[in-house]
Amino acid sequence: MSSLSSTATAGPELGGPTVLTGTPVVPGVAVGPVVRPVGSVELPATPGPEVAEADRAAERERFTAAAGAVAERLAERAAAATGVSAEVLNTTAQLARDRGLLSTVEQRILTGATAEVATVGAAEQFVELFSGLGGVMAERATDVRDIRDRIVAELTGQGEPGVPSPETPSVLLADDLAPADTAGLDPTRIIALATRFGGATSHTAIIARQLGLPCVVAVGGLDDVPEGALVLVDGDHGTVTVDPDPAEAQQQVAAAQTAALALAEYRGPGATRDGHPVQVLANVQDGAGARGAAAAAAEGVGLLRTELAFFGRTEEPSVSDQVEIYAGVLAAFPDGKVVVRTLDAGSDKPLPFATPPDEANPALGVRGLRTARRDPGMLVRQLDAIAQAARETGTSPWVMAPMVATVTEAAEFAAQVRERGLTPGVMVEVPSVAVLADRFLEHLDFLSIGTNDLSQYTLAADRLSADLADLTDPWQPALLALVAATAAAGQRVGKPVGVCGEAAADPLLACVLVGMGISSLSCATPSIAGVGARLATVDLAACQRAAEAALTAADPQSARTAAREALAGS
Repeated sequence: MSSLSSTATAGPELGGPTVLTGTPVVPGVAVGPVVRPVGSVELPATPGPEVAEADRAAERERFTAAAGAVAERLAERAAAATGVSAEVLNTTAQLARDRGLLSTVEQRILTGATAEVATVGAAEQFVELFSGLGGVMAERATDVRDIRDRIVAELTGQGEPGVPSPETPSVLLADDLAPADTAGLDPTRIIALATRFGGATSHTAIIARQLGLPCVVAVGGLDDVPEGALVLVDGDHGTVTVDPDPAEAQQQVAAAQTAALALAEYRGPGATRDGHPVQVLANVQDGAGARGAAAAAAEGVGLLRTELAFFGRTEEPSVSDQVEIYAGVLAAFPDGKVVVRTLDAGSDKPLPFATPPDEANPALGVRGLRTARRDPGMLVRQLDAIAQAARETGTSPWVMAPMVATVTEAAEFAAQVRERGLTPGVMVEVPSVAVLADRFLEHLDFLSIGTNDLSQYTLAADRLSADLADLTDPWQPALLALVAATAAAGQRVGKPVGVCGEAAADPLLACVLVGMGISSLSCATPSIAGVGARLATVDLAACQRAAEAALTAADPQSARTAAREALAGS
């Protein structure tokens, strides 16, 4: 696969620098010694000794305590995190409490297995199930193995698996990272990431972007880089340089730091150099995140992920509980734009009270707005909560539904939103919305493109699959063509079309999107300054030339190169 290739460039002397190439995900430059994830947990031999019947109740209690400790630890990390990190940690904590998994382990213990052996056996049973289902569910197999290792480590007194916490700021190299490990990174100790697998929309990439860590994925040759070696990660150009010249490396890092200081001066509002306005907004999920975004010069919120109100629960949260969370975000932007996305449960974010437990292909199943087919009242109550939060804060939020596929769905949703005095829109994640954007806009006031899922459904490639990362690259020409068509539909009727997927966090791609006619860009808070500052260096005409160049390119890398060249003289 071309995205996994590496290019070795030898220095003038034997043993000179070697440059490995991959897919750039988070811009920035960092240099440091290599560290790797903590070694795997030693699993018990099977079948293992049989536990006497009189001791099985105590063995079951030992397992319950270990699983509870793991879940509690992950939940504590989730409470201290924000954004996608909190979401991922909450989801993993839920898996450690999953009744299906826990009861399977307990059944094995009651037949005589030790807690450790029962955990391994039950986990393997679920891994085989999820792997056989394929798609997004296959990704759950990684999470199950992660939970297995954590519980076994707790039971046996081994060190908890995961990423190291080095004393010296270091660069983490790995094949891939479990979502919970990425979410728990300490950015003062791990200063850059590079992985052999993964794509621009993987959890590793999304969380690295939220943490502001330079990141390159799909890098070939990482296995050959020894721990402790000095490497330079360039998240702008997608390279990992092994044994760089120390003086040159420090110069590059210094230049990146100078550029970062310039970004720190960004105060908005977003606009091109010739004054064309572009709203630069933030993706958040709670009041703390919204306040942080406001401090980082975000003009508002382009995506409020409302899942936080629902995660970690066995039943739907009350309207008052939801109001408290939504009001905290709205209050952070009393005069700014806030776009609230209704519950996006399902697929890789299952909820016990909202989604079916055993879907064969959940990415194409009951998720997003489709959960209202099973329980229409849940959507009604959420819209009531958003409206109440708006009244309490004196604000006028926009509200959009995820996973909309038909004009009828959009029209019915818009009617419910307007009944509450709110502004309706939908996410463009399913290609049918992009293809019929004109018709959708007859019923809606805005569209917001979720490039992560739109790439998944356009290229028929699981966006979390490491093997298909090249297909879900946000620079794929087919994806860009659908974005351009949607933006053009909005321009024809004078209605805004924004992008809130991870593509909006790429400063170069942001220029291309603006050239297509996108009116707002919403990204993780650490990316706001980079996007806003980059737009301020180019004219609208240059963005339009870059968009045209990218749209006519044959592949993602060619699109990046063509766009960069089109903007070079601006």
